[in-house]
Amino acid sequence: MKPTQIASREDWLSARKALLEQEKELTRKKDEITRLRQALPWVSLEKSYVFQSDKGEVSLEDLFEGREQLIIYHFMFGPKWKAGCVSCSFWADGFNGLDPHLAARDIAFAVVSSAPMSMITPFKERMDWDFTWVSSNGTSFNQDFNVGFPEDMPADEPIIYNFRQLEKAPHDEMPGVSVFVKGEDGTIYHTYSAYSRGLDSTNAAYTFMDLTPMGRNEPTSGNPMAWVRHHDAY
Repeated sequence: MKPTQIASREDWLSARKALLEQEKELTRKKDEITRLRQALPWVSLEKSYVFQSDKGEVSLEDLFEGREQLIIYHFMFGPKWKAGCVSCSFWADGFNGLDPHLAARDIAFAVVSSAPMSMITPFKERMDWDFTWVSSNGTSFNQDFNVGFPEDMPADEPIIYNFRQLEKAPHDEMPGVSVFVKGEDGTIYHTYSAYSRGLDSTNAAYTFMDLTPMGRNEPTSGNPMAWVRHHDAY
């Protein structure tokens, strides 16, 4: 790797301080966006969802585990897939250890895929993950939150992903994150969802890569994440 430019320590410090001002501006903007996100209106759920877990059936309310807030990561793993999505696995490698910290702020966390538990459980064991992962197989949960596009989807039903309509779904499952909150009367509300590049901030590895001179160093054409592998396959 060749340096793009070399400077004295004094010149580097001057450039670094100039960048710091922009970083601070970005942080302030991020804080502002966070406040706007938290101020979004709530939408009460019209359906009750029951998932399959390694302990049997669980409801969406069960996934709260007694807490008031719930974050769900929509993991790409369909019933006909051989393994969980490589890119989603890249994200999921950062999920272990989250639970006690989120629990301290009254937040539960779970991962949902439409693959059956008979496929999820062995893959989860292979990856050595310990977070809650349930199956939405047989429910409309993934479709309702615009991450599931099954083969039997009605032809006249619009394909909506990342808040825009597509002519064709890239895959039968797409990644996303959704947030729910439980009201004082027990009503469950949907408060937020994000997809595609909106998930970047939840990937710790990318955050660290962005600190380096070469950054993510991903291909500029085609699939930029073609380099990613399951962590046991590099």
